[in-house]
Amino acid sequence: MKNWIKSLDRRLLLVGLIGVFIGISGFAATSQTLKATDSPEFCSSCHVMDTAYETFMDSSHATLSCNDCHAPNDNVVSKLTFKAKAGLSHMYMNTIGSDDIPDVIQANEASQEVIESNCIRCHEPSLENVVYHDVKEGGCISCHGDIPHGSEMYKPDDWYEPMDVDVRK
Repeated sequence: MKNWIKSLDRRLLLVGLIGVFIGISGFAATSQTLKATDSPEFCSSCHVMDTAYETFMDSSHATLSCNDCHAPNDNVVSKLTFKAKAGLSHMYMNTIGSDDIPDVIQANEASQEVIESNCIRCHEPSLENVVYHDVKEGGCISCHGDIPHGSEMYKPDDWYEPMDVDVRK
């Protein structure tokens, strides 16, 4: 009986160590994958994002990742949920979802709210030094939207309205 218990203890220890190894490896792989999918290079891998990438790399925000502005940064769960939904939507649109893939994707209302909150999150300390001015409907991006992507991004020849894509179909 004692040998059986020792054997069981060794098996549990081995299974536990393997589980810890798999957990650490999975966490590291997930962390690296999330970091890689935040990069402008990853986002520009679809031709739809070429203009966004080019104008972004020439902007004062070029040192940021795309998701510093385009995904919620209040907590990990909301960021990952938003990122997954947007990623699935973009994959759908670029594969089977559209006969006429746009040259530029315009931010939908949910994205605009996220972008606006991230403008405020980063620039809030300096907003105290700004002389008060009337905020137009549409918030920061209604006047300052050309800062991260340049004016070319916001006035292309072929403009497409936002598309809300339901990937659950």
